[in-house]
Amino acid sequence: MTKRDLIDEIVRLYPVYSRRDAEVIVNSVFESMTEALCNGDRIEIRGFGSFVVKHREAREGRNPKTGEIVAVTSKRVPFFKVGKELKGRVDAGYSATETAATESTQG
Repeated sequence: MTKRDLIDEIVRLYPVYSRRDAEVIVNSVFESMTEALCNGDRIEIRGFGSFVVKHREAREGRNPKTGEIVAVTSKRVPFFKVGKELKGRVDAGYSATETAATESTQG
């Protein structure tokens, strides 16, 4: 799903909002999340998951093309940890489609 798909889904589910309103809402949510992560805050969305910023130490890496050793600086990177409820729903959806596919081929 892309940001555009998300905007279209909001307009479909809530026809009272114009496409422009939905775009402003989605952009505001993403901007707020980005600001929070830039400030080092943790974002927790119950039933979905959490976003945190992790620190990666400086290290030596390799250029995959040439194999030469290069210095990789330390950095902060966003990290997403999926919530238990979402993990269960995704797994249940996968299991259901896998079962249906297996049954239709054995038919």
